[in-house]
Amino acid sequence: MTRDATLVADLDYVVTCDDGDTILTNASILVEHGVIQAVGPRESLQQRAEEIGATVRSGARRLAMPGLVNLHTHLSMTLLRGLAEGVDLQGFLHKVWAAEAAVMDPPTVELGARLAALEALTGGTTTTLDMYLHPQAAHTGASALGLRHVTGPIFFDGPGPDGLTWDRRLDSLTEWRAYVATAPGPVIPLAAFPHATYTTSPAHLAELREAMCDNTFGLLHTHASETTAENEEIRARYRCTPVEVLVDAGFLDSDVDVVLGHGVHLSRSDRATLAEAHAAVAHCPGSNLKLASGALNWRTCRGSGVRLGIGTDGCSSSNDLDMWQAMRQAALLARLTSGHPEAAPATEILRAATIEGARALGLGDTTGSLEVGKRADLVLIDLDAPHLTPVHDVPALLVFAAGRGDVDTVLVDGQVVVDAHRSTRVDAAELLSVCRERAAYAKTAADSES
Repeated sequence: MTRDATLVADLDYVVTCDDGDTILTNASILVEHGVIQAVGPRESLQQRAEEIGATVRSGARRLAMPGLVNLHTHLSMTLLRGLAEGVDLQGFLHKVWAAEAAVMDPPTVELGARLAALEALTGGTTTTLDMYLHPQAAHTGASALGLRHVTGPIFFDGPGPDGLTWDRRLDSLTEWRAYVATAPGPVIPLAAFPHATYTTSPAHLAELREAMCDNTFGLLHTHASETTAENEEIRARYRCTPVEVLVDAGFLDSDVDVVLGHGVHLSRSDRATLAEAHAAVAHCPGSNLKLASGALNWRTCRGSGVRLGIGTDGCSSSNDLDMWQAMRQAALLARLTSGHPEAAPATEILRAATIEGARALGLGDTTGSLEVGKRADLVLIDLDAPHLTPVHDVPALLVFAAGRGDVDTVLVDGQVVVDAHRSTRVDAAELLSVCRERAAYAKTAADSES
């Protein structure tokens, strides 16, 4: 008998997000050693569950779905929430970078990542693509709470807020590869994060591409075409778009998964290039709206063949890590920008926040859907609520009515990391107390630097 097995029984709905968008009713899920072994009626799974000594968890009045995938965020910015208000992207960067240089050392980054992981997991997010300083510290903090935390070294031409030289950043690739081989937490791909084409030159990008190949890195994540000002700056410098800079550096070859943060102002040729390269865009509607950066046209991007996922961006630009709100914003903006109420149907939005996000990270065979053989990254939604009654259209219910407060239970890699709305890995009250103290210091430092 094994104790590392769970039968989530008698679920009202199981939203699989498989290729057929299958939704099961009155179903159960059997998990063993972190892997989904079966999905089906309880009667067909009961004997197997008893044989392996599975813990039985009631799913009555619950809906099971894949954990959400936040495809672009900066987790440790939780400690900087609310420090850059009423500004555009440039004003935001001016304020926040000064604060980061003053206070975001490795212990503070780890603390901020722990706070972010608590917020993300209790809200139903199980995987994040996190671009931030001091990635080992961030990974230590986030993975301690059970988050599938995809991160890696970040690259700037100059010293950046962390003060590292370019050569030191290149050295970090080899160090990161060794770290990931034995890193805590669920499996993640080897990823590198050049901040943007306006902070990383074409020559350095080409150098990074070669170094990534030498170290077998398979994922690149960067900001691109977030604002019209960014596009104009890159056009003035290099006579091309940010996407074309990445093409010239060799990053849109088929052997590297590419995820672009934002992509609000992609040209028609950019979209065609990304579609041909099977690259993905992480749409961050909340941040783009708040900073007045613009509105990505979902229908146009999808029509061009561009793969789309959904992200929240960091807490100091969007102010939270709420993927439910981001899904709803993405759906509503798609209809506003296209003028078509059928644009971005709820099933499509739900896939973008789950399986399509996982595929963009190269993790589509690992997570993102509830299918036999995949790791058990799943969320149980409590349906016993006025705003979730009745259930006529399950995807629409999840995208347009459900919220993070409805998340009851979260499993990552088969381990229960949230139970009855509470983290099983950390004393939340104690963590919040420490974060309040550190955030007060961060605000003082930010005010003195501005």
